[in-house]
Formats: sequence, C-alpha cells, structure tokens
Amino acid sequence: MRINKIALAVMTTCMPITALYAAAMDRSGQSIAPFLQPNNYFEAGISILDPTVEGKEADVSATRRDIEDMGNDYYFPSAAIKLQLTDNISFGLLYDQPFGADVAYSGNNIFVTDSSTTILDQKLLTGLIDQKFASLTAEQKVGLAIQGVKGADYLKTPAGQAEFAQTLQAYNNNATAKAQIDTGVKAGITQQVDATKAYLGKGQTSAKVDTENLSMIFGYQPIKNINIYAGGVYQTIDGSLHLRGQATSVYNGYDATFKKDSGVGWLAGFAYQIPEIALKASVTYRSEIDHKVTTHENVSSLPALVGLGQISQATADSIAGTQKKTDITTPQSVNIDLQSGIMKDTVAFANIRWVNWKNFAIQPYQFGAISKIVGQLPSVAQPNGFNLLKYSDDQWNATVGVGRKLTDQWAGNVSVGWDSGAGNPITALGPTEGYWNVGLGVQFSPTPQTFISGGVKYFWLGDAQGQIASQSGKKTYVADFTDNTAITYGLKIGYRF
Repeated sequence: MRINKIALAVMTTCMPITALYAAAMDRSGQSIAPFLQPNNYFEAGISILDPTVEGKEADVSATRRDIEDMGNDYYFPSAAIKLQLTDNISFGLLYDQPFGADVAYSGNNIFVTDSSTTILDQKLLTGLIDQKFASLTAEQKVGLAIQGVKGADYLKTPAGQAEFAQTLQAYNNNATAKAQIDTGVKAGITQQVDATKAYLGKGQTSAKVDTENLSMIFGYQPIKNINIYAGGVYQTIDGSLHLRGQATSVYNGYDATFKKDSGVGWLAGFAYQIPEIALKASVTYRSEIDHKVTTHENVSSLPALVGLGQISQATADSIAGTQKKTDITTPQSVNIDLQSGIMKDTVAFANIRWVNWKNFAIQPYQFGAISKIVGQLPSVAQPNGFNLLKYSDDQWNATVGVGRKLTDQWAGNVSVGWDSGAGNPITALGPTEGYWNVGLGVQFSPTPQTFISGGVKYFWLGDAQGQIASQSGKKTYVADFTDNTAITYGLKIGYRF
C-alpha cells in the first residue's frame, strides 16, 4: 500500500491539537513533528483553553462551602520553520510555551480572605490561647492584669510594686480574685490573638506562570530513512503568586513575583521513516533547564507570627529583610511519536509522553524560612520545612488517532487521549488528576503547498483532592475537585516550499 505525496503532506500535518491541559504545568506537549516534515516547511498556530475546575471544601477544612471555577481561560501561540539545507542536513526553529498556569479563586471559600478568616483555624487558635495562658506563672498573670489597666511603666514605681505584691497575695489566697484576674488575662491574650487579623492578606489566592521555548535543531540524514537530530533550547520563565484565605494559614498575605529569567538546555532524538507508506517513528529527549529566578517576596503575616509567639521580632525582621533568588528546574521529558499508513489515504498515529515532575519543586527563600518554623508545630509535623510547590508522581500521556484524506483539499482526524496526572492529593494550585479526552480536527488545503487546520478537544478532568503546601506528602487535604471538564480549540496555518 503506497500513499502519494500530496495525501501524505495533508495527513501528517492534520494531527490533533496540543494537549493544553496535561498534568502539573505541562501545556504544549513539546512536539517535534514540524521538524520532521519533508523538504522546507513553515507553520504557525494558536491554542485556546476554556477549563471549568470547581470543587468543595473537604477533609480537614472546618466548613463545607462550594468552590467556584478557579481555572482561568488562556491561550498561547506556537510557530516552527524547518529548512532542508542539503540532501543530508536539515535545520529547524521551534517556538512554543511548554509549561504554564493561570488560576484564581473567587467567591466565599477557604482560598479567599473574608471577615471570618483567621491566621489559624479556630481550634488551633483556641489551643494556642490555652497553651499561652497555661505557661504563665502567677506573677506573670498578676503583672499582665495590672499592666492592662495602668500600663507597663506603673509596675516600676513604688506604688506599682506595692499594688503588685497586694494583688499577688489576693490571687494566691482568694478564689474570686484569682478567677477575675485569670478571666481578664485570658481575654487580653484572646484580644492579642484576634489582632493578628489585621496582618492577613486581602482578596483571593491566584497564581500565574509563563514559559517560552525556542529550540534550534540540526538534523543529519545519512540515508533517506534515518534522521539523527540534536540542538539547543533557550527558555524563559516568570510568574507571580498570591496566597489568601483560611486554607493558607500563616501564609495568608504571602506574595511572590518571579522576574523573567532565561536558561539553556538541549534536546536530541532519532527518527526512522518510510515516506511511501507514511511510516514514521521518532524518539526525542529534552533535558532539564535550570533557572535562578530573581524573586521578590512579601509576607504580611510575619507580625502575626510574632504576636502568636511563634517567632521573635528579630527573626521576623531578618526574614522580611532578605531577598534571594529561587532555584527552579523545569523537567526533563521524552516524546515518542508513531504513525503509519493503514489503508489508502488513511494514517494512524500515536504519541506517548513522559515528564519528570516527581523531581520538580519550588521553595523561595522567605517561604522556606517560615516553613521550617511552622513545621515544628505538631499540627504541621514537617520539621524540615516544606516546598511551595511539589508533585509526587511523573506524568505519562498518550494520544492515539486516525487521520484521513477526504478529498484533494479536505482531510480530517479523530483522536483519543489519556493523561496520568502528577499525583493525588495534589496542590490546590492545579487540582486535577490527569484526564481523558476526545478530539476532532479538520484541514483545508487550497493548494498542495498550503493549508489551514483547526481542531477541538473535550476533556474529562480527573477528580483530585487539593492540598495546601504544608500537606504535601500526606493524605490530608482541604478541598475536593470532581466532575470537571475543559474544552480546547486550535488553529494552525502551514506552508511547504
């Protein structure tokens, strides 16, 4: 069975649109397909995502309110040019945006600060108040009671010292006096704890991450069936984060801005093809890319931690006064692409992708410094601290489908896709566990050299349990996200020359 060159050109570009809603922050899928097109080739495209990610407070959350859609719509472009410089040497430039996130909570839930939000949940606050009160001696309680009425300097005066001695004797020998002083002191501690609300952040939890890749690839074809290729990858990354609401606890009011940073990596691969029957198989490896990102952090709740007695003022000043770069390493990955003619004018295709999210972690300096302090609390039990973002599993992704030439100018394809997710429970900044999807694509070729293609995919997103950072690695979580979906649209133009 042979496939003519026009049909081959049609079907090998009429592939399904990008995954767009893969595990963790994977977005473009980092396809190498444009570089493997015959002769000279150019394409440009745009993809749009419209997700619906809703949930409900659950597990350790004290309330059970609904969580409105927190997944923002977004779009990103892509482009590629491939030149066959000689019979044996090819060159390509590929632009895409491989990783990203755009989420924002809204409404009335644990990721949005409102009038009822406290720095810790009420049970923990009550425990801290009781613990702080129980740690006071009789002398300290009496001193606090007098200070509350007449000020700290009064105790330094002869009259103050005399009143202190008299009140202490009454405290130790009179049950009524003791009860009154205890009530007043505990009320003062409670008031001090309640005052920490003033340091909490306003608004909602949100996060945005953008990356851009430019891959420069050289290929060597010792014979027409084999293509060995490698090249460098230039990548930029930037983003921002705002943590709010009861769920974020002592980080309510944490803001981080990650300034754009660039890094360099590499890719290498091997492809085998038999053009006459549209057979093509390729394996492509992409390396990790290291970044040291200038990060500006602000933790408005630091004074609240001082007020709760969790850190000293000197420690708070030291943390707030230190800004450091954040190490971020985008993950390595492997793509396997397969296609073959299965009958006249019909091609079957498959893609398998692995991304090493299990080794991915982000811990900005101030965030990490606070995590090592609050991690000592029995309720947190992370004495070595914890990361702002971390995933527990690697991602596996697979797509299979069929493309068919319908007429000399029209072709179409259908596909089915699956994604494993990057673990569950998972960060509430991306609370889905993989997906299943179905896709439909169509292509119009006004000439054998040009085409316009479009596609749509519908996703059934996997149910997930959303965690806050301090719960990473545990089974506890704060919200359930179930029965969510997404739809994506893609448009691409191409030219062969």
